[in-house]
Amino acid sequence: MLFFSFFKTLVDHPVTIELKNDISITGTLKSVDQFLNIKLDDIQVMQEVKYPHLSSVKNIFIRGSVVRYVHLPSSAVDTALLEDATRR
Repeated sequence: MLFFSFFKTLVDHPVTIELKNDISITGTLKSVDQFLNIKLDDIQVMQEVKYPHLSSVKNIFIRGSVVRYVHLPSSAVDTALLEDATRR
């Protein structure tokens, strides 16, 4: 539940999602659920030349089990909140 609560605080912030199939997608986080499924709006694919079929997509739903990494802007991370939550 720690990660779910943390990601809920990042709604409407830009994030980059790296998938297990090596696709990286940047967009605005719109929602996340308890399974860490993620919905992004205004997306851009980092390797657009390699994946031209994704260039016309504007929003995307990503299943949590295919996510490798979530890259966050350092300004959006509340370290005090995370430290407090890990002490419990």
